[in-house]
This record gives sequence, C-alpha cells and structure tokens, in this order.
Amino acid sequence: MSSAIAPPVRNEGRERAFLDAISANLPDVRLLRDEVDRESYRADETPYLQTGLPLAVALPTTTAQVAELVRLAAAHLVPLVPRGAGTGLSGGAAGVEGALTVAFTRMDRILEIDHENLCVVTQPGIINAELKKAVAAEGFFYAPDPASYEMCSIGGNLGTNAGGLCCVKYGQTRDAVLGLEVVLADGSVIRTGGKNIKDVAGYSLTHLMVGSQGTLGLITEATLRLRPAPPARSTMLAFFPTLEAAGDAVSRITAAGLGPVTLELMDQFTIAAVDDWQGLGLDREAAGMLLIESDLPAAAADAELAAAQEACEAAGATSLVRARDTQEADWLRQSRRTAYRALERLGTVRMEDVGVPRSRIAEMLQAIDRVGQAHGVRIATFGHAGDGNLHPNFVFERDDPRAREVTEAARADLYREALRLGGTVTGEHGIGTARRDFLELQRGADAVRAMRAIKHALDPLGILNPGKVL
Repeated sequence: MSSAIAPPVRNEGRERAFLDAISANLPDVRLLRDEVDRESYRADETPYLQTGLPLAVALPTTTAQVAELVRLAAAHLVPLVPRGAGTGLSGGAAGVEGALTVAFTRMDRILEIDHENLCVVTQPGIINAELKKAVAAEGFFYAPDPASYEMCSIGGNLGTNAGGLCCVKYGQTRDAVLGLEVVLADGSVIRTGGKNIKDVAGYSLTHLMVGSQGTLGLITEATLRLRPAPPARSTMLAFFPTLEAAGDAVSRITAAGLGPVTLELMDQFTIAAVDDWQGLGLDREAAGMLLIESDLPAAAADAELAAAQEACEAAGATSLVRARDTQEADWLRQSRRTAYRALERLGTVRMEDVGVPRSRIAEMLQAIDRVGQAHGVRIATFGHAGDGNLHPNFVFERDDPRAREVTEAARADLYREALRLGGTVTGEHGIGTARRDFLELQRGADAVRAMRAIKHALDPLGILNPGKVL
C-alpha cells in the first residue's frame, strides 16, 4: 500500500468505446471531442506546469449524469478529472492525457436557501460571488472569500479547501460545510452530513472530501453554513517602513485578542503594481501595508480598529488611513483584491502559497527576501497575514527562458523555509501536482502511506484525478 496508485494504462480501443458509450447512454450531456475545444481545458492558472490534453470534456447538469459518467469510466478503465472554473493555482484541475475532464460549469443552480436552518444547498458550478449575492439578497452572509471570488466556483473552493480574505475570523471553506453529495469511484452516490449543526455519526467523510481535489470522489451538491449578514465593514490601511514591522503588527494584533474580519499584507512591489493600475494614492514608499477590517457593529468596530491602530503604531507604522464610508472602503479593499492581476500586468506570475505560525510571519518574510536574492528573481509578496498564509509571487519577463528552471529551484527553497519555521507548503491552494513532491517532506512517510490507503480504498482502480495530491 505504500507505493503510488498507477492510473490505468491507455488503450485507444477502450477509449473510443468509452466515448461512444457516453454518447449512447447520455445523449443530453454535452461532450467536447474536438481538439481545439479540449485544448482550453488543458491547464488551470498555474504557470510553468506540464499538463495533458483531455481525451474529451463532459459538461453534465445533474448528479445522475455524473454518476453514469463515473460508472462508464470505471467500466472502461478511463480516468476522470473534475474541474470547476479552472482558476486553481496548483494544477489540481489540469488535464491528464487520456482522461475525461468533467467540467461542472453547467451544474450552477442554488437548490435551496433555508432560512430556518441558516444554510444554502447548491450545485458545485456556481461562482462564489454569485452565491454570495444570492444569499445576501435574503439577508445572509456566506463567509469563505477567496480573492478570486468573482471567478472561482464553489466546487473548486471545496476541492482545495479554499481560504481567502475572511479566514482569520471565519475559517476556510471546510468550516462552512455542513454536508455534501458525492459520487464515488464506482458511480455510487453518498451523502455526508446534512443540515445538522452537530453530527458525529461515523467518520467525518465531509471533512475528508473537502480539500481532496477530486481524488476521492466528485462533489455534486453542497450544504453550506450561512450567517446573518454583518454590518458594512470598517476599513483601515496601515503602512510600515519594513516588512518585519508589518509582521510585528500582525503579532501584536493577535496577542491583543482582536478578531478583525480581514488582516491582509502587501509588500512594496505589490503596492506599486496596484497603485500603477488602480491609482488609489497608496504610500509607495512604504515597505509593507496591512489592510485591516472589522465587521462588528459601528461602535464596536471603531473600538476594534482603534486597538488595531494602537498595535500598528507600536510596531512602527508610518501612516494610517481610515475609510470614511463604504465606497471608500471598497476602494481600499480593492487594493488587495486586485494584487495578483496587477502583478500579471508586469509579466508572467507564478503565485506560491506557504503558511507559517503567525508568530513567525516576520521570519518568513525575511526568508522570502533571501530566496529572491539567491535566485535572482523578483518576488512580490501579499497574503492573509492574519492566519499566517503568505503568497510570494515570482514575477518574470514574459519571454524569460530561465523562468521555469528558476521557479522550480526557488519554490523548493521557499517550501523548505516554511517547513523550517513549522509551516506548510500550501495554506489554501492545495497540493495538486505543483506541490505533490513536497507532501511527504511535510507530512512524513507514514502519514502519506495512510493517505494512499484511503485513496486505494475509495478509488481502487486509480481513475479519480490521477497524479494529483499523491
């Protein structure tokens, strides 16, 4: 059980029979077989990653169709790759040669908004922002808030256990999941959890599936926790002369027992890139910036931000800016949300995803700087400083012939630095294929052997997203 589970060996006759069976058994499922169409499903948004051309792409609309696709795949020994919006940054939804990509973009319906039980039941293809908008119209708040929320799907969020700007207060996607509907590798359909707040019957299959990146089952429905809509956020930016000072401010805010809904960091490189694009008038001389927000009621929010301001000033903040109204708050928040896109205007960007204990953020920022200097690569860092999750971004000229090689070497050093500090090689983007070789370094051989045993038990044929995670 300690060895890797190999996917089925390709067989052209079997693959043709499989596609013919889909057309015969599922005539209502759109099936893309043309190479041009398939090419657009080859990769997610992870640069410098080798990917495969899908055998075909299926776009189901119901759980029954997904179950039949899986059943046919198992019968013909053809692998499957589940895919949401394709915005992932770990290669988790990237194509595999000879595999059927199952794209969930047409399974995008909200099935129920349950006022009495404060939950929403939804299909996985809905975009995070659309779900937020729909529940907000009913007076509710869905907390998981990836920076790419306007583009990423709930299914993709579930697959990677996505984080985002609200994690510091509300947790990751897993913390908002009450139950799932999942198609297993043999085509059977199970439900894990439901609308109960407390449910400890048997193993926690819900938590096992969230973050498994489609390697253990295909999620076709999710029951998600809602909260009453909080007040509009009060927003503040704090600028610092050094990144270490910004990291110290995060530690002070945490030690003071404050619970901001947002506590985000940007370095000078990122500040300048955002300001060049958005023209927000940010302090471009500052080495670091924190975005701090409170969603408490008015007086309590003022008190929380005042305490955060005190912590920032004690850490050496050079200036602070408070939003005067919700429109100005949106502008300030935009500085963080657009960080990745602003960097993409400067070249090809490879975003990394490391996490450390919050008390060691300053050390990790120093380590990132050392890695950049050692490999001669520009690194722009931003991230969720409130929970220790940082995103160092390698920025290359678009035609830099060294980019792939430098990326491989530099990210390996980043991961080792994070682990040295007691951290992780991924805080929210997932292992996928990009970090697969580092999983054992973090978890240890025995833990990975246990993961392989689970994978083998649930997917004995090795057809579910082969080569990902393990």
